[in-house]
Amino acid sequence: MDLWSPQAGMSLVMILLTAYMLGVVHGITPDEHTWPITFSYAIGSYSVRKGMKVGLIFSAAFTLQRALMSELAYLALDGIFRLPSIEYIVYLAVGVAMIFGGLYIFRLKTSFHLHWHPLARRRRNRLDPPQAPPLQGIPLRMAALHGFIAGFGFGSFALILYTVLAPAMPSPYLAWLPGFLFGLGTMTMQVLLGAAFGWITRHLHLSQEDVARVTGITAGRTLLGGGLLFMLMGILGLTAPALVEWQVTTPIHVHNLHHLGAAFLLVVVVVMGIGLGSLFWETRRASAWERARSGAR
Repeated sequence: MDLWSPQAGMSLVMILLTAYMLGVVHGITPDEHTWPITFSYAIGSYSVRKGMKVGLIFSAAFTLQRALMSELAYLALDGIFRLPSIEYIVYLAVGVAMIFGGLYIFRLKTSFHLHWHPLARRRRNRLDPPQAPPLQGIPLRMAALHGFIAGFGFGSFALILYTVLAPAMPSPYLAWLPGFLFGLGTMTMQVLLGAAFGWITRHLHLSQEDVARVTGITAGRTLLGGGLLFMLMGILGLTAPALVEWQVTTPIHVHNLHHLGAAFLLVVVVVMGIGLGSLFWETRRASAWERARSGAR
């Protein structure tokens, strides 16, 4: 099995197995269309079970879209989705969806000055709980919408899927299977990643109320900040593509890791910077308040 550059002429079983394994690699490697969204929704669910559910629902919608596109590729009707501009339009669409998700968490009215403004922190009594905007959980249908939109992203995995695997199927009645198996492979890893992100929230050593507040703020900031960055990426890609099409080649012959560019940087900034940064900062603030409250008793 050659996951780096599969060729035509494989048996049906090998085509489907290759599609599934490519999906597994796609799900576990840092990908701008999966990791930031799965992290945001899973961390906001603050449980392993709910994190797995988020990963399942997101990747189920992604699987449906990839199965549909696989069928269109077999029928040679997917040409429009391979235009360079489509990728950046998808960035814009994902960004808008992420922003709406973040605004939904904050009940459509953000109050960042309540936790970020230094003067507000000085005025607040050290025994007062950390203030936060009113939060609400994210409906899982939003994760499904995100998954379907993200499926239109076109990269090295999609190129192999739509130009090698799908056209090699023996019948149009089976042409959707490579996309479906690819989606299942992605789903396998996204469910595990969702569980891992959910597990993190269960080990913050905070009260249930504080965990809900910390993870809600983290999810909201990740979606809002990530959404703005996704939109910026889309706008730059459509207006000044040279700024976002740079790449650094690595010796790692794994798709998503061999060529690192603006998309990989986007994953790092959104997940590691905004997401984990917010989680660390808000956890420290909540822990400090709990220690101060305990010492005052």
